Amino acid sequence: MPGIDKLPIEETLEDSPQTRSLLGVFEEDAAAISSYSNQLFQAMQRIYDAQNELSAATHLTSKLLKEYEKQRFPLGGDDEVMSSTLQQFAKVIDELSSCHAVLSTQLADAMMFPITQFKERDLKEILTLKEVFQIASDDHDMAINRYSRLSKKRDNEKVRLEVMEDVYTSRKKQHQTMMHYFTALNTLQYKKKIALLEPLLGYMQAQISFFKLGSENLTQQWEDFLSTIGTSVQNVRREMDGEVDVMQQTIQDLEQASDLLYMPDPDPSKVPINRNLTRKAGYLNTRNKTGLVSSSWDRQYFFTQGGNLMSQARGDVAGGLVMDIDNCSVMAVDCEDRRFCFQITSFDGKKVAVLQAESRKDCEEWISTINNISKRIYLSDNPEEIAARVNQSALEAVTPSPSFQQRHESLRPSAGRPKAGRTSSQSSAGSESPALSSLSLDALVAPDTPIQFDIISPVSEEYAGQTKSAGQGGRRTNPFGESGETQSEDSEDSILHQLYIVRFLGCMEVRATESADVIYETMRQILAARAIHNIFRMTESHLLVTCDCLKLIDPQTQVTRLRFPLSSVVLCASHQENKRLFGFVLQTAGGRADGQPGTVCYIFESNNDGEKICDSVGLAKQIAFHSEMDRRATEKQKELEKAKEKQQEELNKQKQIEKDLEEQSRLIAASSRPNPPPADGQFLVLSNSQSEDSDAGEEGRKKGESEA
Repeated sequence: MPGIDKLPIEETLEDSPQTRSLLGVFEEDAAAISSYSNQLFQAMQRIYDAQNELSAATHLTSKLLKEYEKQRFPLGGDDEVMSSTLQQFAKVIDELSSCHAVLSTQLADAMMFPITQFKERDLKEILTLKEVFQIASDDHDMAINRYSRLSKKRDNEKVRLEVMEDVYTSRKKQHQTMMHYFTALNTLQYKKKIALLEPLLGYMQAQISFFKLGSENLTQQWEDFLSTIGTSVQNVRREMDGEVDVMQQTIQDLEQASDLLYMPDPDPSKVPINRNLTRKAGYLNTRNKTGLVSSSWDRQYFFTQGGNLMSQARGDVAGGLVMDIDNCSVMAVDCEDRRFCFQITSFDGKKVAVLQAESRKDCEEWISTINNISKRIYLSDNPEEIAARVNQSALEAVTPSPSFQQRHESLRPSAGRPKAGRTSSQSSAGSESPALSSLSLDALVAPDTPIQFDIISPVSEEYAGQTKSAGQGGRRTNPFGESGETQSEDSEDSILHQLYIVRFLGCMEVRATESADVIYETMRQILAARAIHNIFRMTESHLLVTCDCLKLIDPQTQVTRLRFPLSSVVLCASHQENKRLFGFVLQTAGGRADGQPGTVCYIFESNNDGEKICDSVGLAKQIAFHSEMDRRATEKQKELEKAKEKQQEELNKQKQIEKDLEEQSRLIAASSRPNPPPADGQFLVLSNSQSEDSDAGEEGRKKGESEA
């Protein structure tokens, strides 16, 4: 006979939607078998009832034939031939009645008993197990729901242990019930064949026994066929018994191996975390926003397929696309007082998914898997081996390399120098340049420098002073230390405006600013430190590049977190291999504790190409340089025009003075000539006012002479 379809008992603990879908197919098949068996049972019951009726009718016919001779017909008279004939018929029919009674007994034992047992015992067992499994599944879902709602802040040890014990009990009950249910459904595939063949076999054997009295040839003809069917039924029965033994042994083995997996948050020492996965599947809680500040959580089955994250509800036939996780970013987050939450952001930053795992192990494995997929490791021939090599490289990034350490020590003077506090292996942020191979690590990065992994933007003294003066003057200011006028002036006066979505990886103090090697070394140390300490959270911001400054703006509140004057940016470069990484070196005045100028390197990850951002910064510096040169030329031109105007004013003033002197000289010459007496011999008498005017004229002339 052909192979029997089976439900995979090994996948009952995972309880994936694919397994549930396959279970639904088997349940539909069981329902179809039940419906068909009921119809077949009714048909065979009619055969059995008809056979009983035939047997009773035959016996009644024989009895009536025997009583014929006792009948007194008014017109018939005594007919000895008819009576003897009917008696012979009665005898034969009485023998046939006995054969029919035997046939009825055989049909009851060989035909009706197997199908009745299959209907009343096997099919009812399936229905009972289905109800028990549904109850166990609902209890497990309720326990998981309770466990997912455990508070992270108000952690109650007693409640948590009680909930975890409830999850353990319900999961174990569901697992065991599901395994027995699967076994019953698998067994049903064998029993349905037996239940169909065995009654027919009994029916045919009973009929052959009935017809043996008059048809030997027909009996021999059917015996070979029925013998073959009987042999096949025995083989199926033996195969069923063997498969049942194997499934029972599998159930025992899985119960022993799955005991640790019943706990929702297993001990990491007993169940280690695998960080080299490129494929993962399992149930997660996903957050769905239902309002402005409200949200709901749904439990769905998530799995990775290539570079896509898929989800599938329990009743769905196939999964649906959640988001593309190529070049995405993932980090652990705190969300609504729930544990083990992480956030996935798409490469363009337009789609964000917040998910919750059942345990810390699952959370870290999901984060590691999505990080490996984001790097497109799954496209290689042996993805898990490459993922293991990449993770090992990240761990070795902060492990001292003996050869580099010996070379580093050989470059130091041997007399009384302390041991280097920092060593380096081959840079994980990019391939090591020739200049870096000959430089000491302390020449690039200051030793024992702490790394800042998050943006801290306190209000500066300048903003505090503005706030204080504005408060005294009755003017309202921005409480975040951001002046609205400055932002509007920057946005209006600047020629260049470029906005990029970036994520802050870290910053640290550096020494050298001559080459891009200092940026590569800073990238290596920051990425290695994040990998060692399992720091996956990154602050997302909008980087605004203008001709005056670089700004980090909060994407939600539009508040400036950090502002870097463009003149203080001395170096900018992107990663040589991973083009999404870039950084720039910032020189600050009095940034160190001793008051000396400090140099800090900032490292970011962008959704765009890092070279484009560096080109934008370079273009901004060129525009700022040309603007400064134009401004200086304009100021110089204005100074020349002012000097020319001043010189012209001096010339005009000199000409006016000369003109005044000529007028005064003419007046003096006219006043020095004697006045001739009038012709009539009379004298002119001056009044007091005229004499005063003449005195004032004399004084004015004297004053003019003195000024000349």
